[in-house]
Amino acid sequence: MKQIHWICCPKCGNKTRDRLREDTILINYPIYCPKCKQETLINARNLQITFIKESDA
Repeated sequence: MKQIHWICCPKCGNKTRDRLREDTILINYPIYCPKCKQETLINARNLQITFIKESDA
């Protein structure tokens, strides 16, 4: 069975509603935190998550 991990919010550390399997690849995926009501873009590959910092326009 493949490993499954919850994606945590980078701002408050709470679990989001999304999970990752070890074979999941995400590019510019928006996650939403129901606790702090923030949305963040992420990239994910091999259970390694990188958060994309958005530039202020």
